[in-house]
Amino acid sequence: MAEVITSAANPLVKRVRLLADRRHRRREGVFFVDGVQPVWRAVEAGAGVETLIVAPDLLAGSPAMRMVEEQEARGTRVARLSGELFLRISERDGAPGLAAIVQGRLGGLDTFPVDGVFVALHEVGNPGNLGTIIRTADAAGAAGVVLIGDTTDPFAPSAVKASMGSLFAVDLAHTPTLDAFFGWAAGHGVTVVATSGRAEDEHWSTAYPRPVAVLLGSEGNGLPADALARADRRVRIPMVGTAESLNLAVAAALLLYELNHP
Repeated sequence: MAEVITSAANPLVKRVRLLADRRHRRREGVFFVDGVQPVWRAVEAGAGVETLIVAPDLLAGSPAMRMVEEQEARGTRVARLSGELFLRISERDGAPGLAAIVQGRLGGLDTFPVDGVFVALHEVGNPGNLGTIIRTADAAGAAGVVLIGDTTDPFAPSAVKASMGSLFAVDLAHTPTLDAFFGWAAGHGVTVVATSGRAEDEHWSTAYPRPVAVLLGSEGNGLPADALARADRRVRIPMVGTAESLNLAVAAALLLYELNHP
């Protein structure tokens, strides 16, 4: 019978806790995924699952447990934890008993698909917003998400949780500067549409040739002046209430759905 880990001092459990730190994730090139749906999507996407972590007493008899056994038979490493210990490493309420350590490194723009509609985010700082945008990009049929500059980590626990597995369905890339992004866009015929509450043109009445990148700025500062100046178009989402701005993920959702489903 396979060993069931019960000690918090076990090296695997210690490693899971270390993966909460961005520097450790970067050094190892892996991240922690928690929950049946996102782990299952990682497996289906062939995302490079290094280790499946399962609590057999929490998953007993479920389809997820059968999936784990099938993956183990194919050679994937499986670590079994007691239900009590699993609950201690899980960040989800009512932990379902399935998690994974998955390979994850951000590539550059050289392999990013230039097609249709995609999102470009400059220095986004909130991992929950980023995860929600990734999930929305997946749902709306966007080609992917480009991160520009010093952004939050898409493999941070709260970003992974908010993406609900869409992290494994959407192409992601990172580029260090706006110069690099605009140079790449110009070289590939990508129309860059920048968003600003002060733009003259409303989003609803603007034509968007393909391929198109919807460029959004950080939660607090928006886009810098040079990014707005270099964009091919500048648009705003009209607001009629007293709110000064929209949540970044909400703004991205409105833009993406209008672009892909007019």
